Amino acid sequence: MSKPSPPPSGGQLPDGAATEFSDAMSYSDYLALDRLLDSQRPLSAQHDEMLFVIIHQATELWMKLVIHELDAARRHIRADHLQPAFKMLSRVSRIQAQLIQSWDVLSTLTPADYMSFRDVLGTSSGFQSHQYREIEFMLGNRNSAMLKPFEHDTTVHTRLAAALDEPGIYDEAIRLLARSGHTIDEAELNRDFRMTRVQNASVEAAWLAVYVNAEANWETYELAEKLVDMEDWFRQWRFRHLTTVERIIGRKRGTGGTAGVDYLAGAVNIRLFPELWAVRTSL
Repeated sequence: MSKPSPPPSGGQLPDGAATEFSDAMSYSDYLALDRLLDSQRPLSAQHDEMLFVIIHQATELWMKLVIHELDAARRHIRADHLQPAFKMLSRVSRIQAQLIQSWDVLSTLTPADYMSFRDVLGTSSGFQSHQYREIEFMLGNRNSAMLKPFEHDTTVHTRLAAALDEPGIYDEAIRLLARSGHTIDEAELNRDFRMTRVQNASVEAAWLAVYVNAEANWETYELAEKLVDMEDWFRQWRFRHLTTVERIIGRKRGTGGTAGVDYLAGAVNIRLFPELWAVRTSL
């Protein structure tokens, strides 16, 4: 019996592997790696600044995908196509898990490492991430004052203002409850979407009816659990953000002028879908 061929290694190429790309698209072409890998430009000579840059750039790429998935999931919920929305919401939760792991990598940055290049950051801060702000708007944490840091960029400001005006994903879930025959206050269905929601008794009662009779409301029940799962991961991400920042800079003010750890601690306690958490006490 002949020996099996060893896997390709060293100077060997897999059978059929393309080696000529003068007239064809390569892996690098498809992913625009020339631009992507030329985008890491630390401003100091400190070794650890590269880690700081790459972690935040990778986070922005993941957030771009979160926005892509949330926007599609919202449209599917609006059209009563819940099965595709479930897949997208599950994907967002998995992305959040990846983002939580990124804090583990960033936490290898010691306070001394960070302080060696912190001055070159100027007033730049994660607080100014327009993608993070758009995600918050899509998930229901809304505050028109948060548009102010983006007034200098007309394109971004216009995009965020539009996101603030549009129903969030939870607003669409509540409208779905109403379409499914549950009684929802009219004021809740026609509220000012630029404002953060307040907990509503009619919405909580509707979710309670869904949970009490899950078999008869299976798709809506599954939607509720997907939303809870997503918020659970989102809150864990915020908590890891808080603990990583405190580990690295203690209680210093943030580079963008925020209160640092105290500001992040307030964000940890925000409830995006309050009725879905409250209903657990009522069951």
